[in-house]
Amino acid sequence: MGRVIAAEALRRGHRVVSIDQVLPDVENRPEGIRFVQADICDYAQLAKAFEGCDALIHMAAIPVPGRLPDHVVHNNNVVGSYNALRAAAVHRIWRVCLASSVNAIGLAFSRAPRFDYFPVDERHPNYSEDPYSLSKWIAEQQADAFARRYEDMCIASLRFHYAVPERAKAARVFTATNTEGARQLWAYTRLDAAADVCLLSLEAPFTGHEALNIVAPDTTVETPSRVLAQQFYPGVPIHGAFEGCASFFNSSKAERLLGWQHKPATCYGHREGKE
Repeated sequence: MGRVIAAEALRRGHRVVSIDQVLPDVENRPEGIRFVQADICDYAQLAKAFEGCDALIHMAAIPVPGRLPDHVVHNNNVVGSYNALRAAAVHRIWRVCLASSVNAIGLAFSRAPRFDYFPVDERHPNYSEDPYSLSKWIAEQQADAFARRYEDMCIASLRFHYAVPERAKAARVFTATNTEGARQLWAYTRLDAAADVCLLSLEAPFTGHEALNIVAPDTTVETPSRVLAQQFYPGVPIHGAFEGCASFFNSSKAERLLGWQHKPATCYGHREGKE
């Protein structure tokens, strides 16, 4: 996602500073980007890297639990997010975009997903229990705190789902019959749409901190969403029309506040690879 965001930022005329623990090979470094090697858990390194910047898109994190010990996942993401927000405030970087996750409420990495209603919006109660989901929820609470303390700071916590180049890739992973599809609510976010919303969030006319679902408006399967809900989550209430293969996530808040839209793929009659 970071590479796609950087490329789109350059295309729109921005100057980009890319901060990472590992620098790309010299031959693979795109022109127009200044690369800085730093660890998000080292505040001094991060504060120095932010010098001269006007806005921050913070995508650095361990993206899933399980690959590293729980305390490493949690602590890296929570400390890194705080350091990024603090360094931004010190440098008077008032426009900030944070990579959150639909898992901030507890979802795919819970022992069993728990939903109060469909489609899920940003007001849904929090049931996080794993270290990754907990870290994303805490990062959003940190953003609330910084927005209260620094009234000029505008922070968008973008709750992405499975980020893929095209719907077809997600459709191969989340099917109408596998357990993983049901746990993930057959949802995805296309990379170009993710890059677009990151940049829109830095200029949109909102104040304070807002958490926003950033999910495609359709599912990864052809089975109607009401059928899936009845089959896998029969006791969960459904709000609104919820027609066709509508997403189990409501992203209308991002459309309203940021002017963002995630173009849908064709639902019925869709052929994989022919989007």
